[in-house]
Amino acid sequence: MAESPSDYHRGEMDIHAQAATFSAFVNLTKWISLATAASLFALVLWFCTTAGFLAGAAAFVVVVAVGIAVLREKGGGH
Repeated sequence: MAESPSDYHRGEMDIHAQAATFSAFVNLTKWISLATAASLFALVLWFCTTAGFLAGAAAFVVVVAVGIAVLREKGGGH
């Protein structure tokens, strides 16, 4: 059976596992979003304009490089 409600004490639960999972989820979402955006931009340039494959590939590299520079975690620890 369930324990009595008086056994619960607010703020005493160890949430390190949940915090680590949330952090991993946010980081994974961030990098997948960058890859998706860069891929879509490259494919649009390749197939929907006269720019061609090389322009799409170059745009992909530029978007990924800028995205990495912007999205990487800064040292300094908060």
